[in-house]
Amino acid sequence: MRTIWFIGTLVLSLYVTVSLGQSSKPSISEMRWGRDFKLHVSLSNDTNYVMDVRALHHAEEFDAENAQEATTYYPVNLDEEFIEYIKTRKLETDDDVEADTIPKGKPKTLWSALHGTLGGGYVHFVNSLIYSLESQQLNLYDPIMKRPVTSWKPKPKTKTWKRTRKWEHYIPSDQKLAQREYKLRNRENDLQDLQGVPTQFIELFLNTSQKEYDEMRSLGQRMKLSKIDLVRLLLGAKYLGEIQIEFIQNRVSTSVLRYNISNLPSVIIFDDYNAAVAMTLDNSGYRVDYVVFSDEAQITSEEQSHRIEKIEALIEAINEANERVFQKRLSTYYGS
Repeated sequence: MRTIWFIGTLVLSLYVTVSLGQSSKPSISEMRWGRDFKLHVSLSNDTNYVMDVRALHHAEEFDAENAQEATTYYPVNLDEEFIEYIKTRKLETDDDVEADTIPKGKPKTLWSALHGTLGGGYVHFVNSLIYSLESQQLNLYDPIMKRPVTSWKPKPKTKTWKRTRKWEHYIPSDQKLAQREYKLRNRENDLQDLQGVPTQFIELFLNTSQKEYDEMRSLGQRMKLSKIDLVRLLLGAKYLGEIQIEFIQNRVSTSVLRYNISNLPSVIIFDDYNAAVAMTLDNSGYRVDYVVFSDEAQITSEEQSHRIEKIEALIEAINEANERVFQKRLSTYYGS
């Protein structure tokens, strides 16, 4: 039996090699709390993991009132069934294109393009983009994302031209320019593209200078970079052309279809219940796979069952709230 020590935030089982032929993901055979903030996980393939609880994602208290406006995001793995669902969608789309002699209209927004490929809601959108960025299958600084050099100026000068004239790419690829765009959009109450992006992503973006960003890149800190790049991408989303949208759509679609079903489980800590919850993201939303309590020895089996029911009800409420936010966003802002 081999033991793997893992300390760090679990985000979509990144830092794994991407490959096409993956075996089925093993199930959790046991998960227990240890001493010194350690969580011990045993899988059905005789692999053991020891995780630092302090480094895992800790769920904030669910605010039902604010959930009407914001998406609740957890960094979890994509479920095997979701990957198969995407493959089926792609095959159906390919068949439709071949069967229809009239070209279908191309999506006009990044959201509509990725939603057409992935389905699901905003959490699928964010998780898939993060995975694509961190696995480096989506490069926001690819030559196709570079703006043409030109001295042309519109007459009269448009707001878009004024905002993007110093951008070398179709997204703000410099922290100073990106933070300036964020502040302008915030002042104009025009941050719809960032609704649902985790607050900690935005805080990291705002508190990182270009020098620090370059240092992260030289150190290979892809987890942090992907969060900052996600914010940059969504700040530039409204300025993308069809070619750039199609490029991102293809790269994200390819990365998800090649998604590595890692052995490493996604664990979210629910401090209110003294619980460690192994979760995945399927095509309908978050799903609870395994629950273990830090105070298990001090509570009855009835209390354990009661807490599990409350956690499952909480996740169901979060999925429902996320779906409502998604439908509202879809109808009011992200029209295809």
